[in-house]
Amino acid sequence: MNETIWTPKLVELRLAEAASVLKRLPEDRRLGYFNTWPQYRHDFADLVEQEPRKTSMPPPSPTAISRMEAALEWTFGLEPTEGTIIWLRARNIPWKTICWKVGLQRSAAHENWMYGLCMIALTLNQQRFNRKLSRRRIIELANASEAKRSPA
Repeated sequence: MNETIWTPKLVELRLAEAASVLKRLPEDRRLGYFNTWPQYRHDFADLVEQEPRKTSMPPPSPTAISRMEAALEWTFGLEPTEGTIIWLRARNIPWKTICWKVGLQRSAAHENWMYGLCMIALTLNQQRFNRKLSRRRIIELANASEAKRSPA
């Protein structure tokens, strides 16, 4: 049986995929409202000064939505600051914006982010650890378990 061994990098990739799936989900539509106007075919002259139409990605597959729903629950056990940083990074928000939003310096925000990813990875691997350990010790523990499990 092929069980996934979760690493902080794999958790980061899955959360980024979940953020992408959330972005691609169709918007809620209000029932009862519709457009009776016919579709208009624009000539080239009509399109000259218009902004280009935004292209959208195709809707996500059902398996991607299932993985997204599972990933949404991963941050429930974290502190709100860590969860916020993790989801902002998953949405590819720059560090400067994240630091401004959560009120932390870059190094502290990065440590919170790594700590959150490591906590998720250790929890998903069902590895026992003391939650009272320091942030740096948890990060070292996750990196050590990743090094032990990876084939050399």
